Amino acid sequence: MTNATDPARPSLVDGVTNADLAATILRVSMGILFLVHVSLKLFIFTPAGTAGYFASLGLPGPLAYLVIAAELFGGPALILGLYSRWVSLALVPILLGSIYLVHGAAGFFFSNEGGGWEFPAFWAVTLVVQALLGDGAFALKRSRT
Repeated sequence: MTNATDPARPSLVDGVTNADLAATILRVSMGILFLVHVSLKLFIFTPAGTAGYFASLGLPGPLAYLVIAAELFGGPALILGLYSRWVSLALVPILLGSIYLVHGAAGFFFSNEGGGWEFPAFWAVTLVVQALLGDGAFALKRSRT
């Protein structure tokens, strides 16, 4: 009978640093959150409703479709570890835009009526951190550091 310390049976994370594991956890969790978030735009608000909301903010309605596409493709790219640094940086402007155009007027705390900018700011920072950390472990396409 072999055990976890048997060299003939390496563990799943042998040779993987804590930083790589942390980057992976961050990358996968953000990817899942983007998919959950874009699901609201697709299934609850609908793409046309989201475009109408963008127009009500004074933005071009078709911009909503670009945001939906970025979140819809960015989420799985992060989960799978495909160009995580670039995907993370590409998603930052979406969060900054949501702070400036949607949540900023509601104050800092996300529990405020209208949802303040606390959560989108934190999410923008985590995207920058992901870009700095890189793909982490178990990525399909590891970026060069």
